[in-house]
Amino acid sequence: MIVTLVLAAEVAFWVVLALGLAARYLLRWQKVSTVLLVGLPVIDLALFLLTFFDLRGGANASWTHALAASYLGFSVGYGPSVVRWADGQFLHRFGGGPKPLPAPKYGTARSRHEWAICRRTLVSVAITLTLITSLKLFTDATGTEVFDQWYWRLGIAAVVNLGIAAGYSVWPKEPPAGAIVEDGRIVGRSVPERADHS
Repeated sequence: MIVTLVLAAEVAFWVVLALGLAARYLLRWQKVSTVLLVGLPVIDLALFLLTFFDLRGGANASWTHALAASYLGFSVGYGPSVVRWADGQFLHRFGGGPKPLPAPKYGTARSRHEWAICRRTLVSVAITLTLITSLKLFTDATGTEVFDQWYWRLGIAAVVNLGIAAGYSVWPKEPPAGAIVEDGRIVGRSVPERADHS
């Protein structure tokens, strides 16, 4: 049952996101759009609560229960950035807005970008592990040892993200020779001066 609920929640997240943006840019229903977009985390919260009560009801713990917890963690940590990304794409395609800028690739701008990703990951990991721990402590479900692997896997994900962000801070990525860079993005190429042979 939990697998079905996880799949339904995943589909519902993207459907509600699309409906919220369509209401904003195609129908100009700003209030409806706001309600739909603000309500996105409710989908993952409902999934987690159903997971909690499923375990309280005597279900054997499985990796899908932990996955449901990770959805809520992801929604809190990464949800706002996902909505901003989708909003920028929708605004460009249907609202006459500018084309969204790509992520910065060079210099300190790239470092800031990687630290922002790292912060989202750490928030997601912290919330997910807290929720998984609550499933172990407050449900009396059997087989919760299956949750233990999530601790070290998510721990590894956090350490990797920290390492990447720190690496770009210590060793900033340099742009190619001759590139004109603004805010970590290549915006043009410098033209070498020609020798005057006259």
